[in-house]
Order: sequence, then C-alpha cells, then structure tokens
Amino acid sequence: MRRAAFLHIVACSAADMAGGVRRKSPGSASPLWAKLHSLWQGKHLVLFKTEYTLLVLSVLWFLEIGINVWVIHKVAYTEIDWKAYMDEVEGVINGTYDYTQLKGDTGPLVYPAGFVYIFTALYYITSHGVNIRLAQYIFAVFYLVTLLLVFRIYHRTKKVPPYVFFFVCCASYRIHSIFVLRLFNDPVAMMLLFAAVNLFMDGHWTLGCGLYSLAVSVKMNVLLFAPGLLFLLLSEFGLIRTIPKLSLCAGIQLFLGLPFLLDNPIGYVSRAFDLGRQFMFKWTVNWRFLPEWLFLNRYLHFLLLAAHLLTLLLFVFRRWKRPGVSIFELLKDPGKRKIPPQENTVDQIVLILFTSNFIGMCFSRSLHYQFYVWYFHTLPYLLWSGGVEKLAHLLRVLILGLIELSWNTYPSTNGSSAALHVCHLIILLCLWLAPPLRSAPAGAQQTPAKDKRQ
Repeated sequence: MRRAAFLHIVACSAADMAGGVRRKSPGSASPLWAKLHSLWQGKHLVLFKTEYTLLVLSVLWFLEIGINVWVIHKVAYTEIDWKAYMDEVEGVINGTYDYTQLKGDTGPLVYPAGFVYIFTALYYITSHGVNIRLAQYIFAVFYLVTLLLVFRIYHRTKKVPPYVFFFVCCASYRIHSIFVLRLFNDPVAMMLLFAAVNLFMDGHWTLGCGLYSLAVSVKMNVLLFAPGLLFLLLSEFGLIRTIPKLSLCAGIQLFLGLPFLLDNPIGYVSRAFDLGRQFMFKWTVNWRFLPEWLFLNRYLHFLLLAAHLLTLLLFVFRRWKRPGVSIFELLKDPGKRKIPPQENTVDQIVLILFTSNFIGMCFSRSLHYQFYVWYFHTLPYLLWSGGVEKLAHLLRVLILGLIELSWNTYPSTNGSSAALHVCHLIILLCLWLAPPLRSAPAGAQQTPAKDKRQ
C-alpha cells in the first residue's frame, strides 16, 4: 500500500510538472514558431486562401529560376526573329537612319525606336548577336523580372487563389518558349508595361506614363492598354491636367525617334506605327477557321475595328464609369465636379487596364504565337474578376487550360481557333456581368495620389 501510494504521488507530481511545461510552452514559443505551427495546421488552405498569396508566389518564383535554367540547357533554341533583329539594328549601327532601308531576314524593320536602342545594347552584349546562350540568360532575367512585377500586382489585389499561379508560371510551355527559346521583343515591351502598371497602382502617374511610353516604343501592341489608361487619367485628373501626361508620352516617342524622323519622317512613322500592316494567314492562331480570302479582306478588318471600338465604349459607359456620373464630368477638374471624386482603388486600376487590353485581343485581326505574352499574365485576374458567381473554380481553370492548349496547337486548327474565341467570349461576358466598379470610401485612399499634390 505504501509503495502504491508513493507511486501515485510521483505520478501526480510528474503530471503537474508536465502540465507546467505545457502551460509555459505557449508563452515561451517565438512568434515565428507560432506562425509556422499555424501554417502547418492549415496547410490544406495555403493553396486556396489569398492571404497566403505572397508565400506561394515566393516559392514559385524561386522554382522558376531552376525551370528557366533547365529549359535553356535542355530544350533546343529555335531561330525565328533574333537574327533579323540583329540585322536591323546593325543597319542603324552602320549609319542608316532611313527606316525604309532597314530590314532583316524576315522583312523590314516595323518596330519603334525604343526597340532599336534596346536591341542595339543586346547586340553589343551578345558579341554582335552571336552569343545566343548569353542572350537566353538575359531573357530569363527579363522573365523573372516580369514575374516579380506581375506577382506584385496579384499580391496587392488578392483576388486570385494561390493555386492558380502554378498555371501562370510553371505550367506554360509557350510563355517560356517566347522568352528564352525565341527571344522575341514582345516580352521586353510587356516587362516595361507591367512596371508601369505597378507605378500606377502606387500613384506615380507621371512616372508610370513615361514608362508606358517606353513600352510602346518597343512594340506597338502596348497601345491596346491606352483606352483604359486614358479613362483612368481623366477620372483622376480631368482633361487639363491629363494633357501634360499625354504630352510626356508623345515627347518620349519624338525624342527616341528623332534621329529617324530627321532622316525620313514619313518612312519612320509609316513603318514603326503601321496600323494597317497585313498579316500572313499561315501564322494566325485565332482565325484559322476562316478562308484565307476572307482573312485578308479589308472589310473584315474594318468590321473588327468597329466591334473593338463599340465594345470599348460600352465598357466605358456601363462598366467603368460611376453610375449617375456624366462622361463629360470626367473632363472637368476633379475639384469642380458635381459629384465629389473618389480615389480609384488598385482593383479598379488593374481591371480597367487589363480589360482594355483584353478587348483588343478579342477583336484582333490576327494573333501570332508570340502575341500570347500580350495578355497571358492578365488572364487569371480577368477570370476571377468576372461577375458570374456560378462560374466555379474548376471551370475557370478549364478555360485557362483551353486557352493554353489553343496557343500550343501548331499549326493552329479550326478547332483550336474556335475554342480560343469561345473562351474569349466567356471571359468578356463575365466581365460585362460583373457589378459596377466601386470607388474607395471617403478618407480611405487605396492608392497614394502623389501626382495630385504636384
């Protein structure tokens, strides 16, 4: 009995000591350990809750470093336009400033002056364009910088569940190919564009407009964002204070193009900003189901342009503009408007810019394979911004998959082109059915209006 009582006392003392340790543990645990423990407990939610966006994006970005190195070393480089780029800038280096005399293997130089300066730098860095492997690593850096800029947009908006970002980076063969296997100029233009969007989100409108103009100077497709940007500038500043920002954009174009404008102004403008350039049917991704004669028909081009402009106007009046506010009110100084202006939220800025570009993609006369990068990184945001609640996550992912499949079908087929248009139509309808954009509540600025204090 004495022995049993003794053992009972020892056992109770041990339990009390253990309980004391357990009671002490929470207080003594570091905040980092507590956070890691909480993360482990809810690990099944990491891929679905937007609060973990930064964590997932960080892991994917570092994973992308290895993926790009693997692609560069294991997948064969394919020459398409790189040599032509080098030939075009070599003509400038040799003293030719007449754009009508500048050409490469694939045809005449048709990009603005910013392209010439950037690829001239690449020409010298890569030993006159011969060191392809070095060029691939440079474009891998462009890819990683672009991802950082895109990821920052998604981190700020917190609209898309983290698991979707696997499809944004690791799962797209075509995007990796455009950057590090083809060395197109499109990724350079989009990298500058996403940098400008980040500046707009932070309220640096003047600096953002300057960077936007630089992006346009690399490739003209960036102009598809222009209608949305103009609407945002007018809503933020009114017409009078928007003019200096538009003048900055124009001034940058004039400054960069000055050597070519002085030599042959008509030749430079007609080549670098040729809105009527004819595309080859064999490369089209989106209109394969049309007969070639109809694809080349000018009346079809005018019809697509009219549909593009009409859709933009519908979104301006019905989706972007605040209800009850006249469109003419946007032309006034914000302080003189009948209804007090409210700050544009980060969501509004991103959605309007991305939608403007997407509408242009929907009604494009032709989409070539490298054009995928023009809107690829914006697709998840557009899909998860739509107003159809019954459009389940699985269906959204399916749409992303179908779009990826359409862009990876080479050569394109009637089915792949039709599927691409169907996916575009679904996204456009979802954006149209989304509720009107809400401005930031009074006193709760979502973006610092730095330019407004100037």
